[in-house]
Amino acid sequence: MTASAIEDLLRELAPQVLGALVRRYGQFEGCEDAVQEAVLAAAVQWRAEGAPDNPRGWLMTVASRRLIDQMRSDHARREREWATAAEAAPGDVPDTDDTLVLLFLCCHPTLTAASQTALTLRAVGGLTTAEIARAFLVPEGTMAVRISRAKQRIKAAGSSFTLPDGAEREERLRVVLHVLYLIFNEGYIASSGSELHRPDLAHEAIRLARMVHAQLPEDGEVTGLLALMLLTHARREARTTAAGDLVPLDEQDRTKWDRGLIDEGVQLIKGSLAGPELGPYQLQAAIAATHADAATAEETNWPQVHALYLILERIAPNPMVTLNRAIALAETEGPSAGLALLSTLDGDERIAGHHRLLSVRAHLLEKAGDTAGAYEHYRRAAKATASIAEQRYLESRAGRVRTAGLPAIRRP
Repeated sequence: MTASAIEDLLRELAPQVLGALVRRYGQFEGCEDAVQEAVLAAAVQWRAEGAPDNPRGWLMTVASRRLIDQMRSDHARREREWATAAEAAPGDVPDTDDTLVLLFLCCHPTLTAASQTALTLRAVGGLTTAEIARAFLVPEGTMAVRISRAKQRIKAAGSSFTLPDGAEREERLRVVLHVLYLIFNEGYIASSGSELHRPDLAHEAIRLARMVHAQLPEDGEVTGLLALMLLTHARREARTTAAGDLVPLDEQDRTKWDRGLIDEGVQLIKGSLAGPELGPYQLQAAIAATHADAATAEETNWPQVHALYLILERIAPNPMVTLNRAIALAETEGPSAGLALLSTLDGDERIAGHHRLLSVRAHLLEKAGDTAGAYEHYRRAAKATASIAEQRYLESRAGRVRTAGLPAIRRP
């Protein structure tokens, strides 16, 4: 088994083992630490000796013994048991998969979005603290404290390891989906740093979304989120040049788009849209599918995109939705109409000064022929983003419109 296959297997098994351990011992914090150590031990031993016949049982045995050691605080026993753990019988490993329960626990409402994201990546995604810290560009110590505090808050809240009922379950599921959406977005467009995207985070978000969809296949929003991720991730290879520079949607080489992901995403969203209700993720996936359906940027069905954004704006009002609707409106009614809609966002503190608002306004001013205004807003947008890749792109656009706006040199 290759190192990559072992890593994939460990990420699949880790939440299952953690769920079984928490259900048996009821100590989320201690169980999570024990599973992390078992995963690290497996990563070393399985690569050297190959995976055991019962990988899940191996992890369960090692993690259980580690947890018992912790509970007994017996250093000598810990050394002896760890030395023989890999040879121990796997014992009784439940067949149930508590991954969904685990996700609900990691997305506990007492936690901040940042803590929910970090804890989900560690407990359910199987990433180490160091990997999560690198992904979000913070020191490992900072991330360790964040994860530790999150586990302590869950313990203090006295949460039970069960799925909530009724309205609480539906509300918590929306939080889970939002956390997965945040993880994917950070992977698709990194908020800071030199790289435009972080494929490892995007892949992990898709993997977790598939996991949730497998357990809740009839939920329209779960299906919509998975479809949205697939349709968006399908463009990854076309989003940057060989040098790592950003390529906007209308300039991308669509032959580089992953048709397999697109076909899967379209199939998912088609089935989802047949349901009785539509949610934000379903509508965003429908918009992504509309873009994917166009062989060229010029063939995009912009009236349909605008109509979908109108519905999305009505059921889930958000300044980013309005901003994207302004782009679609400009394509159907001209840049002046788009700029007029953008002006309604100037007083919204959630987005005023955001580089996305500045860059979209610059784009529409450029389309309207106002090169001076476009230049100013491209420059301001470049200064407002922490992403080096986006900075380079926005500065290049500023340079382009500045050159286009210069008067022609009259030769004698």
